Amino acid sequence: MASLGSVLLALAFFSAVAAAVLALRGRHGERRWVDLSRRTVYGFCALLTCCVAIIEIAFAGNDFSFNIVQQHSSLETPAFYKMAAMWSSQEGSLLLWAWVLSLASSAALYATRNRLREVVPWATAVMMGIAAFFTGLMLFAPDVDPFATLSPVPSDGIGLNPLLQHPSMMIHPPMLYSGYVTTTIPFAFAIGALITRRVDAEWVRATRRFALISWAFLGLGLMLGARWSYTELGWGGYWAWDPVENAALMPWLIGTAFLHSIMVQEKRGMLKVWNACLVVGTFSLALLGTFLVRSGVLQSIHAFGDNTVGPYILGLIAVVLIGSTALIVSRLDDLRSPKRIDSLISREAVFLINNLLLVGLTAVIFWGTFFPLISELFTGEKASLAAPWFDRYTTPLAILLVLFTGIGPLLAWRRVSWDSAKRIFVLPLVVGAVVTVALVLFTDAAHKPWALALFAFAAFALTGLAQEFWRGAAARRRLSGGSMAGALVALVSRNRRRYGGYIVHAGIAVLLIGIAASSSFQTNRDVTLRPGQSTVVDGRKVTYVRPTVAVDSEKFTFGQLVSVEEDGKRTALLHPSRRFFRPTGVPSGTIGSYFAGEATSEVGLNAGLTNDFWIAPQPDISTVQRQVRAADQGFAACVRGGPGTPPQCKSLQTMMLAARANPRLRATALAQIARLQQATADRIARGYVHDDAPVTFKVIVNPLVTWIWIGGLIAFCGALIAIWPSRGRRRGSPVRTEADALKEAKYREIRDAELDHAAGKLSDEDYAILDAELRKEAVQILDEVGAGGGSNGAGNGNGASANGGTAREKVEQG
Repeated sequence: MASLGSVLLALAFFSAVAAAVLALRGRHGERRWVDLSRRTVYGFCALLTCCVAIIEIAFAGNDFSFNIVQQHSSLETPAFYKMAAMWSSQEGSLLLWAWVLSLASSAALYATRNRLREVVPWATAVMMGIAAFFTGLMLFAPDVDPFATLSPVPSDGIGLNPLLQHPSMMIHPPMLYSGYVTTTIPFAFAIGALITRRVDAEWVRATRRFALISWAFLGLGLMLGARWSYTELGWGGYWAWDPVENAALMPWLIGTAFLHSIMVQEKRGMLKVWNACLVVGTFSLALLGTFLVRSGVLQSIHAFGDNTVGPYILGLIAVVLIGSTALIVSRLDDLRSPKRIDSLISREAVFLINNLLLVGLTAVIFWGTFFPLISELFTGEKASLAAPWFDRYTTPLAILLVLFTGIGPLLAWRRVSWDSAKRIFVLPLVVGAVVTVALVLFTDAAHKPWALALFAFAAFALTGLAQEFWRGAAARRRLSGGSMAGALVALVSRNRRRYGGYIVHAGIAVLLIGIAASSSFQTNRDVTLRPGQSTVVDGRKVTYVRPTVAVDSEKFTFGQLVSVEEDGKRTALLHPSRRFFRPTGVPSGTIGSYFAGEATSEVGLNAGLTNDFWIAPQPDISTVQRQVRAADQGFAACVRGGPGTPPQCKSLQTMMLAARANPRLRATALAQIARLQQATADRIARGYVHDDAPVTFKVIVNPLVTWIWIGGLIAFCGALIAIWPSRGRRRGSPVRTEADALKEAKYREIRDAELDHAAGKLSDEDYAILDAELRKEAVQILDEVGAGGGSNGAGNGNGASANGGTAREKVEQG
């Protein structure tokens, strides 16, 4: 199987190279070469799918002849985690990177098979060049071959790191990798558009869905990682400003700016330079995240220990940045737009401010993340910046983002009159003010000005978004009748991008409320209790009821039964624990080896909508460790024999002597020792239950922290709504040409203007002016289509002309 996998991996590498060469061969419009290149990409995807299947089969079957399986799985590893163990390794994660890229590239080329005929060959070459790079790493870089084998074949494996044995780890890494990898698609098409000087909005429309998919995957991956940190690491937080965490956050932030900015290019033909820079920045930061995990240049709990491919990825980042920058500079004349922002009170103006805030936030995080390297460069010593530094500089920017998250949806495109602005802002401003006054009067928020500002702006934003849904649904109900709920569903269904985006905004506002409340008003105490003792934390009586203990062949678990009471009633009975694992990959010949490996915390968590009660133990096991050392010394004396050996050791000593004389008895002797050690460990464990040993508990009461996860889920659902294709596309309507996409975009802009007018954002006068402008632009598009559809085969010949004429009459008549 390993040999077959190696052959398939090599074939995949040559397929990627061939696809890039064929695409470039057809760059002058020779369709057959481009089609052959696309089919070669499909073959590349099929080959890598087979490679992934072989690795997963090896993990499922405990095939320890594979080095990757022996290093990251074992006979005892649960089947659930065996299937996720592939991406816990360096070589497996590289294979995952290449495989996801093959899937995304295939989907992108299938979606554009009849569009962007000048751009697609270059985009294919870029995507397959990157695919060949990562596939080549597995073939030619040291120690990252997923099909490397061992001889002789071990009987068991090292096993998966205990910290990674968490349900989130089954999904978290694939989500982040999918987010990283799918940034390649808009990047590749942007490069193709720049090379061919096709810098209109068509490449944006063709890849917008992939950019949104990337954003959703990265966001979900970040949320799952935060949840894992909160429930598994035992420190009580969900975000530590770790370098690898920051590396995943930065492309998400720049990707957020890109998704907003391309809307301006689609509707107004503006911000083209911004969009080119943002898409390059998003992809470069995705590569930087991949580099940080593998380079070891910055200390992180998430990073791999070795550094075999980091320099290669750093070289790729340099090529991407230098080449892309040179290309953008050479195309500045094509990227400049004659159009300007008509008014500061417009949606495009707010999007530009959003760009500045998101880029500024990313710059702050970048500086803080790489400050150890910067300080070492200038002073010779590494000096890191802690969480308070990040909080100090990111908080104001995040609060401003919440404000503009609420302002943007309330404004129309192009222009809004003062009268319309006052009308649509009244209710959100009133609600924001009422919430602020209420928080000052009835809570401690007045002592936390940043949190108070965020709550006020979030209330403003959520009210504005609710108003958007209400007014839109009311306008639709007036036109079509029916119930308000039916009108709301129809409104969202017919305008998925618009209202899916609003749902995302609402989710982000809710998420930030949870972050502000849990970080500003958290109660955090360390208390030391013996069994039966109680203490009061934030008005709750916390009682350490009794200890529990369990021992198996892998770990020593010290548990605690903890009762939580509030107002005389028990609200929770929690069972946190501290687990000590034997080292993986080395012989465990002593009882003391239980305390020589990883130690993990299983927290006690009572989650609620208003607050979480979180508790993690640090037991005093000094007595247990002293008894373990004495037991190990006793076993060593038994094995050595000699004067003073206890009588009960004679049978063990006799067995060991026999094993030395006859190696075939060695396994039996070792098994006997293991059984005796296990029995001794059980006896010591039972003694701990009666020792009355103290435990230091970290107790945290986190207000509103559950709303972080709820907000993230709301945002993800909004992204799915925005990504989901329209009803006509799902039913299998004919493949769209560029002309179809252009017309659809302009019709959508006209429909957005109608919604804005119905919702009161545009006065009758402003709407009449804007509607006339949009319909004039639509007629121009239809005339161009009718005249031949433009270049690149965008039109449909005479049929397009006839249809265009009919549509022209409809547009002119309104």
